[in-house]
Amino acid sequence: MTQSQQADADQLAFQQYRTLLFSVAYRILGTAADAEDVVQDAWLKWSAADRSQVADPKSYLTRIVSNLAMEMLRSTRHQRETYVGPWLPEPILTGPDTADGVVAADSVSMALLVVLETLSPLERAVFVLKEVFAFSYGEIAEAVERSEPAVRQAAHRAREHVQARRPRFATDRTRQHDVAERFFAAATGGDINTLMELLSPDVTLWTDGGGKVRQALKPVIGLETVARWFAALGSTTYQGIEPGQMRAELTSINGGPGLVFRGPDRVIATMTFDFDAEGRISAIHNVANPDKLQAVTDGTRHELA
Repeated sequence: MTQSQQADADQLAFQQYRTLLFSVAYRILGTAADAEDVVQDAWLKWSAADRSQVADPKSYLTRIVSNLAMEMLRSTRHQRETYVGPWLPEPILTGPDTADGVVAADSVSMALLVVLETLSPLERAVFVLKEVFAFSYGEIAEAVERSEPAVRQAAHRAREHVQARRPRFATDRTRQHDVAERFFAAATGGDINTLMELLSPDVTLWTDGGGKVRQALKPVIGLETVARWFAALGSTTYQGIEPGQMRAELTSINGGPGLVFRGPDRVIATMTFDFDAEGRISAIHNVANPDKLQAVTDGTRHELA
């Protein structure tokens, strides 16, 4: 095989697993930009490696990405802890394949990614590899360079932590989409009565402006408070944009129904929803920090199943 043919084969092997690598990195990091950087760094390491010693490219590449993502997560912890207001993950547009897979969709939801922020980097990586991608404990131990007993212990801690903070409900996906559509219509029409029907009694609104745009610095909690917040949406200037200049579309964000708000020249915010056992909206995640809207602005849809 010529050098050019080998390079083509290496590129093909990497591209075969690129979706998997981004999917792992994004779930560990919660940011699309950092996940893309990690995948690019993995490509550089893959290009420089002696591939004659690589028996399983998938495991090899997953190990590189997992360790790069954990290292990056450790380096950004202080930045996230001192963030202005709530820190929310960077939203991404997802395709229908993600929405159709309940496990895949839940594993990339804003609500779960927020819970994963409270895990250690090791626990987060182990949880993602085990619960989302069904790697064996032996494979994970090799990927994160820990002993298998240590990995089992980390997986147990992570699973208990997530289950305690993220109850799972088998809410019908079609109903979720319908509720999101009705919410959008009620909010833009100032229909507070319909909003109160759609929201859970203890609904919580999380807003992330990152100190770049004006947002609530603490969660907004409670049915009436959140309903009134959104009832004013259709008549209030937002980030200097008049309601008549703003348009919104319902689309798939992080595996579920979401809203993208656009001004005349930019994306100004995204909104995603979490639902309770009755199918009502229990949490709303509103990302308005312009630094976190590039992936949505680019329009790229990610298949993360």
